[in-house]
Amino acid sequence: MICCINPQCQKPLNSDDAKICQTCGSSLIRLRERYRAIQPLGQGGFGRTYLAQDEDRLNSHCVIKQFSPQVQGTKSMEKAIRLFTQEAVRLDELAAHPQIPNLLAYFEQDGFLYLVQQFVEGQSLLQEMRQAGAFNERQIRDVLADVLPVLRFIHKHQVIHRDITPTNILRRKADDRLILIDFGVAKQIDEEAGAEQPGTRIGTEGYAPLEQFRGGKAFPASDLYSLGATCLHLLTATRPDNLYDPLNGRWIWREYLHNHGKKPVSEQLGYILDNLLRDLVGERYQSSDEVMRDLNADSFHPPDQVANSVRAGSLPSQSVHQPAHQPTHQPMPPFPSANPNAAKLPVSKPAISKPAISKPPVSNLPVSQTPVSKPPTSSQPVSQSTPARLSGSSRCIQTLTGHTSWLTDVAISQSTPTFASSSLDDTVKIWNLNTGEELVTLRGHTKGVNTIAISPNGRFLVSGSDDYTVKIWNFLNGALLKTLTGHSRDVTAVAISPDGRVLVSGGEDRTIRLWDLHTGALLKVLSNSSGMIKSIALSPDGNFLASGGLDHKVNLWNLKTGEPLQTLVGHMSHLHSIAFSPRGQVLATASKDKTIRLWNLQTGDLLRTLSDHTRDVNAIAITPNGRTLISGSSDTTLKLWDLTSGKVIDTWKEHLDAVNAIALSPDGKLLVSGSSDKTIKIWQLQT
Repeated sequence: MICCINPQCQKPLNSDDAKICQTCGSSLIRLRERYRAIQPLGQGGFGRTYLAQDEDRLNSHCVIKQFSPQVQGTKSMEKAIRLFTQEAVRLDELAAHPQIPNLLAYFEQDGFLYLVQQFVEGQSLLQEMRQAGAFNERQIRDVLADVLPVLRFIHKHQVIHRDITPTNILRRKADDRLILIDFGVAKQIDEEAGAEQPGTRIGTEGYAPLEQFRGGKAFPASDLYSLGATCLHLLTATRPDNLYDPLNGRWIWREYLHNHGKKPVSEQLGYILDNLLRDLVGERYQSSDEVMRDLNADSFHPPDQVANSVRAGSLPSQSVHQPAHQPTHQPMPPFPSANPNAAKLPVSKPAISKPAISKPPVSNLPVSQTPVSKPPTSSQPVSQSTPARLSGSSRCIQTLTGHTSWLTDVAISQSTPTFASSSLDDTVKIWNLNTGEELVTLRGHTKGVNTIAISPNGRFLVSGSDDYTVKIWNFLNGALLKTLTGHSRDVTAVAISPDGRVLVSGGEDRTIRLWDLHTGALLKVLSNSSGMIKSIALSPDGNFLASGGLDHKVNLWNLKTGEPLQTLVGHMSHLHSIAFSPRGQVLATASKDKTIRLWNLQTGDLLRTLSDHTRDVNAIAITPNGRTLISGSSDTTLKLWDLTSGKVIDTWKEHLDAVNAIALSPDGKLLVSGSSDKTIKIWQLQT
């Protein structure tokens, strides 16, 4: 079909071969000789929106917004033009964020203004709620966790959206991420306060705070208010207007839930919603980071006044926002002491995770991730240095581009200042770690590359792909040496033993395969796993293998015999990353459930759960001194954790999308991270 773009046309759809609109007689044209409108999507005060095809980009879908405002008077028209142009400017400024539609074009043609932007396939949260019913607490928390980082990004760029509603948040069908749309009334934070005429109402009634309806003033806290109102609508399935008692000046959403037989929310979420929705700007949360801190806390102790107010149904109108709590961290129980017989991991029934026991922490916390050819023995002293820490907020020293799709893995050579990266663009790239120079691109996989590993001697690189193969490359010159077949589905994890002899691969076919790295011969298939494999790790002494995946469990194996040894249970969702301690006594695991867990491998006990990320934890690495764990998450951040106290030391926020992979240099001074934002970042650590 082709769509007539005459804004007055009542029946704009026409057959593909039509040249003249059968309804209004207008010429059916392609805008700029490339954009072909195929379906009207909506109509508002400023004009129509169309689904279109971009003939210069293989007929890929896009959205055309046509400016034809139904306003009268010169001033009204000038304001309408300014707002429409402003949306194009904002989209262009914020195009780097993957949860904001890209601006593709902005132009004038035949007396109309047009804005062309990326098409997002999916439903709005309003449509989702109308189809499936009111959201539960878990869904509201997920909305906050996904939208708050987007607001942090736009506020960092000095932009306020001013119209956050359930209609303007879409759930992208491709990956379930929430996309913030419609920047038509967004403004710069530093725009003149008098830019709007007195009495101007900006935003959507019921969602916009009072300051926007009293002269159009807006602050980051104004967007947070609108997000809170959006959450109330989704939680109750009724507009926010119906949830506020103007006579007494308080929100009555708790009473609404009770009167309609709906489950109440936790005190923690209730406190967060109340502090998003305070009438006075200064009494609300002032930043997305403040909200995420309270949302992600591992314990919640509201102030007495707040707790009493929550039970009464509202917060006191004059109380000033205070942090709901400080996250409570129990001291780290001591890890098992060095044991000459530690290599004899006992065979046992699947171990049930136990709560961490509060014992005094020990300073010699032995943890490491990167396999080394000669792991420390029990007689070696443990470093007493302080945890890796940044002197400032972040130390990103280089950002590398070159991949054309998401980064999936990174690996650093132990013998040369080089590292490798893999991507869903089907390639592996090798880089100079010191200069950031791209040295060579390895091409050979026919689908996305999910995982890579470099041999301890720096001679071989191994890659696993969605094409079901494992490839062995000469890391020194990039030559393809062997292609290993046998997996019947995507290969998602690879590792190389510390002695450089055994290659281990895991895949979505639920098997783990052991190969001779030098000959490519298949040595053994481990198939006792009940879930798809997503991560594997080898102990530093090369005796044990840990695997994890979609069954939420950690399975431990004897690498020499292939026998299953132990199963650790406790995560609530998929396992994404695994790391051994340097003496093979403790295992760290990261999960889609947003947590990192530390396990005693001798007893199967859960030692500690680390919780501060707001989305999946995709990757973990541990500094060579065994004192600091670094994690990367779909919430776009990397976090540094002090493993003695379990506290977050620092949070890095430079990536614009999920952090999928991290790797540490052998000396622990540099960290490399790879992200879905298609970039690699190199960070300077101070130890």
